[in-house]
Amino acid sequence: MSDKTAHTECLLCAMEQADDTRVVFRDELWAAEIVTGMEVPGWFVLRARRHAERITGLDDDEVSTLGRRARDLTAAVTDVTGAPATYLMVFGENHRHFHALVAARGDDVPADRRSGNILRLVTERADPAAATQLVPAVREAYALAASVGAQSASSA
Repeated sequence: MSDKTAHTECLLCAMEQADDTRVVFRDELWAAEIVTGMEVPGWFVLRARRHAERITGLDDDEVSTLGRRARDLTAAVTDVTGAPATYLMVFGENHRHFHALVAARGDDVPADRRSGNILRLVTERADPAAATQLVPAVREAYALAASVGAQSASSA
């Protein structure tokens, strides 16, 4: 199911009401925010603004812009955090609304918490205050990455 109405039971649809302190950007199709329950510093969710279930529920405009948004958000998070690795993960099992987790992985993350095991950090390193403190810098870095990407696309 994919439609333009917010689903009251959907955590990702509810992010439309998120406080601006949690928002990196919102455009017509996409948003990037800190999601409740995922407040690890350097973790942001890129989500479709409308309720589109799984990647197969995205329309052509969403599909054609997903890569650029994911690239620019990943670049911004990496730039701000200085992380040696920044993961882009899509599961859609617990929350079917299409979203991708962009998760910075610092040098301080032990080997047994890297790759897919990084998700264990959601309970071990949640820090809402520290997570929201990163938003202004990531917002600025995202705007810069997006403008550079737009300039590159227009000159191609």
